[in-house]
Amino acid sequence: MAGQAMQPAASIRSAIVAPGEPPDMVFIPGGTFRMGSDRHYPEEAPVHRVTVSDFFIDCTPVTNRQFKQFVRETGYVTTAEVVPDPKQYPGALPHMIYAGSLVFTPPRKPVDLTDWSQWWRFLRGANWRHPYGRKSNLKGRDDHPVVHVSHADARAFACWAGKALPTEAEWEFAARGGLDGAEYAWGDTFMPYGRPMANTWEGAFPCERFNAGGYERTSPVTAFPPNGYGVYDMIGNVWEWTEDWWSARHAADAAKPCCVPQNPRGGPEAASYDPCQPHIKIPRKVIKGGSHLCAPNYCRRYRPAARHAEAIDTSTSHLGFRCVVRVG
Repeated sequence: MAGQAMQPAASIRSAIVAPGEPPDMVFIPGGTFRMGSDRHYPEEAPVHRVTVSDFFIDCTPVTNRQFKQFVRETGYVTTAEVVPDPKQYPGALPHMIYAGSLVFTPPRKPVDLTDWSQWWRFLRGANWRHPYGRKSNLKGRDDHPVVHVSHADARAFACWAGKALPTEAEWEFAARGGLDGAEYAWGDTFMPYGRPMANTWEGAFPCERFNAGGYERTSPVTAFPPNGYGVYDMIGNVWEWTEDWWSARHAADAAKPCCVPQNPRGGPEAASYDPCQPHIKIPRKVIKGGSHLCAPNYCRRYRPAARHAEAIDTSTSHLGFRCVVRVG
C-alpha cells in the first residue's frame, strides 16, 4: 500500500543509530524497496524493486560552511571559477567564454514555461562564493546548502571527506524515510494541515511566489522537518548530484540500478563518456530531490521518485549535493 511504513515512523531514528556513526551522518539499514513511480513523469517509470546495502548518509546537504573548510584546506577551485576551454565549446564567440554559472532570475510577467532561458541567466562571476552574481556573498548563508557545484566539484569534496556520492537508489531509499511507495518523503499529502514540509515554490512559477515557507531562494538545511530516518532536506531546497549516469527510463526489477558508479569511493571520473548514452558529448548524471524552484504548475519533482538529467560540467544556483559512506 502506498505510504506503508516499514516500521513506525516515530521509532525509525532510534532503531537505526549504529555504533561508530560518523559525525553528522545517519545510518540507513539496507533493504529492498519499490523505486520509481508510474504516476508522474515517464522517466520515473517503471516502478521496480531495488536492493541496497547498509550505508551512512549526510544528515543535510553539504553546507557553505563545510565547503568553505574544504576549499581552505585544499585550495580547490570549482568549475564555475575557471574560464572554460574554448575547444570544448566550438562555435561559441570569444566574448561568451568566461567563468560563471547559471543563476535563477525571475521574470516580471508570465512566460512560456517550455523556454527555460526566460528565467535562467549565465552570470559572469557567479559561483559558490557569489551565489547570485559578483555582488552577492555568503553573509548569513553558512548553513545554507552550497550551490554552483559541478559533478566534479561534488566528487572532489566527497573524496577529501573520505566519502562518496550516493547512487540514485541509495539516495531515493534514504529520501523515503522508511515509507515504501509514499508520494513524498513524509507521506502522501504534500502540505499536511497546510504546513510546508520542504522549501518548494508556492505560487505560479516563475514570476509569482507566496513565500509561505518564509524563504525566497535557498533555506538553512534544517529549516524544515527531517524525514523518518532523521535526514533533512531530501526534498526541495536544492537538487542533489548522484553517481548514476542518466537513463531515459528505469530498468526492470534488479538488485542494482542501471549504471552503478564506476568509482564508488569518489575520485576522478572513470569514464569520459556516458556508458548509457555514448552519443551524448557532455555526459549527464542523475540529480534528485527537486529544489526551491519546483512548483505545482512546473517541475513537480519534489518527490523521492523524481529524477532529472544534468550535464556533469553544469553548475546552477539550485544544485548541491550530499555524501554517503558505505558499510563493508
